[in-house]
Amino acid sequence: MTNQEILQIALAQSARELNCAPEDLLRTEPVLSPLRLGPEARKYYKPATAGLLVSYGSNAAASVREDLGELVGEFIHKFQFYHCFEPPNLHWLDERLSVLGQRVCFLSEYYLPDLEKLRPLSCGYPLQILTDFSGLYLPQWSNALCEERRELDVLGVGAYEGGRLIGLAGCSADCANMWQIGVDVLPEYRRRGVAAALTSRLALEVLARGKVPFYCSAWSNLPSVRNAVRSGFVPAWVELSIQPAELIADMNQ
Repeated sequence: MTNQEILQIALAQSARELNCAPEDLLRTEPVLSPLRLGPEARKYYKPATAGLLVSYGSNAAASVREDLGELVGEFIHKFQFYHCFEPPNLHWLDERLSVLGQRVCFLSEYYLPDLEKLRPLSCGYPLQILTDFSGLYLPQWSNALCEERRELDVLGVGAYEGGRLIGLAGCSADCANMWQIGVDVLPEYRRRGVAAALTSRLALEVLARGKVPFYCSAWSNLPSVRNAVRSGFVPAWVELSIQPAELIADMNQ
């Protein structure tokens, strides 16, 4: 695979989820389409999702329920695309959504591997490829593995000291062509390069299997952002979701 092929696979996946064409995500004008999340969408989207906004750095593309189309269409035409994903302009949207029982929810940055930067990194601890995660669905590995979707956890890399697992990167087969990487390191072993060694090794293993590895982080999670960059990933797109207000209220309990 080349970097351009990796980007095209990601664009095609986002286009399936946004019910638009891949080239729509590279236009300079906003794009609005009706929400049609189908079986090819990434598995972690919540059934109650009312809308998605995505930018690959050229425009804002939105896919929303029919009753939100006029409002979200006004929003993505009113503001510069990069301001559609940050306050204060997000307040404009969120205030109007709340009247309709919806709110702005998840806001994430996604990364793709840069093949000119991706290489195996060393951390001084032995690494092991894993495909059996029985007994590992524990709080300390909650970023690497997802207990709710165990069947999607397909590949991992563990770092060990004296037979003890001290770091784990896992990937979830969230869609047909792209596997998402998550990583956890025990607190006492952080800042030693373990996360980057695990992430870079797993990314290479995913590519060797003909899949595209991708990585997601909140913008404010600087340790995760630094790990992505150190591991050979680069920012590729940003994404915002619209969810029912009651669902968000439950999350905040």
